[in-house]
Amino acid sequence: MKNVLELIISSLVNNKDEISIEEVINDKNIDYKVKVASDDMGKVIGKQGRVAKSIRTVMKSVAGKEGKRVNIEFVEE
Repeated sequence: MKNVLELIISSLVNNKDEISIEEVINDKNIDYKVKVASDDMGKVIGKQGRVAKSIRTVMKSVAGKEGKRVNIEFVEE
């Protein structure tokens, strides 16, 4: 599931080398902390958070197929 998130994020940003995704797995919960370059943060979040919300929606549907819950946090470096 982490590779799906990485694919989505890498298609949005210019600095693909500065993508960092930290994964914390609890029983049925998976938490992701996504860090990108400060120049690319606006592209990942989007106007009024629309892109970030879309990323969360896609990841929730992927996690739902596996019977898990996912939480994604976008962290600035």
